[in-house]
Amino acid sequence: MSSSTTAPVRQSSVRAHNLALVLHTVANSADPPSRAAVAGATGLTRATVSALVDDLIEGGLLIELDPPPRTGAGRPAAGLALTAAGPAGLGLEINVDYLAACVVDLTGAVRQRFIEHADQRPAAAADALAALGGLAARARLAAEADGLVIAGATLAVPGLVSAGLVRVAPNLGWQNVDAPALLSGVPELAGLPVTVDNEANLAALGELRVAGGEQTFLYVSGEIGIGAGLVIDGELYRGVRGWSGEIGHLTVDPDGKPCRCGANGCLEQYAGQEALAADEPGAAAALGIALSAVVNLLDVPVIVLGGAYAPYFERLRDGIEAELRRRVLTAGLAPVTVRAARLGADAAVRGAADAVVRGVRDDPAAWLRRAG
Repeated sequence: MSSSTTAPVRQSSVRAHNLALVLHTVANSADPPSRAAVAGATGLTRATVSALVDDLIEGGLLIELDPPPRTGAGRPAAGLALTAAGPAGLGLEINVDYLAACVVDLTGAVRQRFIEHADQRPAAAADALAALGGLAARARLAAEADGLVIAGATLAVPGLVSAGLVRVAPNLGWQNVDAPALLSGVPELAGLPVTVDNEANLAALGELRVAGGEQTFLYVSGEIGIGAGLVIDGELYRGVRGWSGEIGHLTVDPDGKPCRCGANGCLEQYAGQEALAADEPGAAAALGIALSAVVNLLDVPVIVLGGAYAPYFERLRDGIEAELRRRVLTAGLAPVTVRAARLGADAAVRGAADAVVRGVRDDPAAWLRRAG
């Protein structure tokens, strides 16, 4: 028998698990549950739940609501809810033609949102991130003036991310950029935990939160480049090295237009934001061809079009669906649903902020240690 199976569980680990269990139970309840209801749902004793709830309230993660008016015998129980005045997530996004920042509180509500439209391609990575840092500082200061505490920041970028580095972002001209380190150099962000991820992955996670029960879908983010995030059974699939989803570099015409990546005929040259803005014919068909290949390979039932695709959805839909019917082997047996993203063009920056909030929800014990 291995030592890992015989080692005792530390009391602190049990407490951390139970804190997360209680917080998730409250967060996922349709109505504000009482302490007794949380105990019943989790299997923990009422005394244990009461002590954990007290800690979560003191740490600014839960609030206890006033009980409803008494309508009969017995004393009505007070309900529990996530607080809207505690830790919040700072979401940041850098894309080819804009910078964005938003703040999302623990309940998932957007409390601040800032966006600046400017072409980032001529700027060096350090300069672009310094500009984004200024936008982030404005968002943080506004959030703190609103009574929130920023728990951390997540940056969404249109490129391949590994071990905290932006390995390559071809449309920005970046290679091996330590974005968190550069952002941490902004005085107003000093000391704040900063992480970075691919913008389509974060947008997919943001969409998952509001997807209304959909647990498996392909999220396609249309910007100057095109990325995708694949969600399977409620979990983001990243690939072996974390680099999955580069759908913009699927070939739709082997002898076609040259791409910034060095190849020819990549999807983003025919169906990226610039092609849509120019109203070039064939964008919907090119997108449908690429998506048909993905569906044939992965058998995804739902395709979500986000980013710049969201406002163009009605214009693109018929052409995409025509190619899916023509090219997907199982189209007659199980038609693929194509819909616009519920979060629209804000999905990536919202998903980035949500990633911070999700981290607090998943490990409230870590937040309580910081807040204490």
